Amino acid sequence: MITISVVICVYTEDRWEDILSAVASVRAQSRPAHETLLVVDHNTSLRERLAKEYKEAPHVRVLANAGPRGLSAGRNTGIAASGGEVIAFLDDDAVAERDWLLRFAEAYDDPQVFAVGGATRPVWASRRRPAWFPEEFDWVVGCMYRGHPTGRVRVRNVLGGNASFRRTAFESAGGFATGIGRDGDKRPLGCEETELCIRLTRARPDAVLLIDDRAVIHHRVPAARERFRYFRTRAYAEGLSKALVARSVGADKGLESERRYTTRVLPAGVGRGLRDALLGRPGGAGRAGAIVTGVVAAAGGYVIGSVRARRAGTEFSVVDVVEGPEERRSEGATG
Repeated sequence: MITISVVICVYTEDRWEDILSAVASVRAQSRPAHETLLVVDHNTSLRERLAKEYKEAPHVRVLANAGPRGLSAGRNTGIAASGGEVIAFLDDDAVAERDWLLRFAEAYDDPQVFAVGGATRPVWASRRRPAWFPEEFDWVVGCMYRGHPTGRVRVRNVLGGNASFRRTAFESAGGFATGIGRDGDKRPLGCEETELCIRLTRARPDAVLLIDDRAVIHHRVPAARERFRYFRTRAYAEGLSKALVARSVGADKGLESERRYTTRVLPAGVGRGLRDALLGRPGGAGRAGAIVTGVVAAAGGYVIGSVRARRAGTEFSVVDVVEGPEERRSEGATG
């Protein structure tokens, strides 16, 4: 039976209840995790509080991020400290359904599978989706969006908040690149998992990457992220991130999925919004306008990011995180 370690990267005590819920959902899995690793991003008080909370909890460990501030380094710390044959990643403000790890494990029965992602569903703070918020842009709040492949199918990349990788994937491609993804309270960048997945398939052309939408997690969307201002800012940041990815792996691969999304999925979404507006349905015009705004913001971010990347050179690095996980188990670990 393949062993799966779960890594949850955390950074703020403001999400205390969310973190506890995330860990509880892992401990309640129908297919038990080998261990749960809580990696704390340069927050001593949170690390100490979590260490106390889980002091007596079996198979739950609390670690300090051993690298620079940010999500990528936190994930790399978890990978290096973990003992599972597969490493799964869960957002700190999400809860996994009971068969989440079971679905991942089933996919790894095929030795060619190197990564498996699942479906992330939004849990809106206001209890319902804002009428103007298009499903085509649910990636803005870290969730599966309209136009993303469904079922159990092969994909270019998995989505980082609900994903798993075979350990040998990191042996082949290295870890998550620092300098692309989120870094505390800075601009909400992303795409670090996209860059890693493309790097992986270049290093291992035989590698299969899957999405299985039966591996479900529910991701909390706070009120601040239901606002149009965040929508626009996140779309712009996505453009910046895509520019870094394109510089790293080339525009052909870096933008392969995005071309279909922008030429087919989004125009169809605008059409649906305008149709709903004509039929007098709530939010139709707003959704169409939001899609157009999101495209313009992302395109602007991509252009500016590309210019900056050319001037400054690549601003991220890839590290080897699997040279000896057992040696790093005790570094910064408590609980």
